[in-house]
Amino acid sequence: MTRKSVIVRERANQDVDDALTHYLTEASEKAALGFLDELERAYAHIARFAETGSNRYAHELNLPGLRAWHMGSHPYAIFYMSKRDHIDVWRVLHTRRDIPSWLSETDN
Repeated sequence: MTRKSVIVRERANQDVDDALTHYLTEASEKAALGFLDELERAYAHIARFAETGSNRYAHELNLPGLRAWHMGSHPYAIFYMSKRDHIDVWRVLHTRRDIPSWLSETDN
């Protein structure tokens, strides 16, 4: 299986920064580092197995190719598109948010 590079959009990086701020202010440095470790594992997974992400929102939002990979022990999902030579990460969102409205803020 070929591993694609993962390109994270500015908006997704901001989502990660916001999550880290939350963990650092509301939980602990350990929780923030755990989130980052899990995020890196998730990026590595989708780089190798892009098609394993759910396509639920692709149908719901009429965005063909959009996939979501849920992070195991953290309530976040990575929203991405698999391109020929890379993974295009659009957002990293908390799963209790109104996902369709948050995704509509993404610059396609």
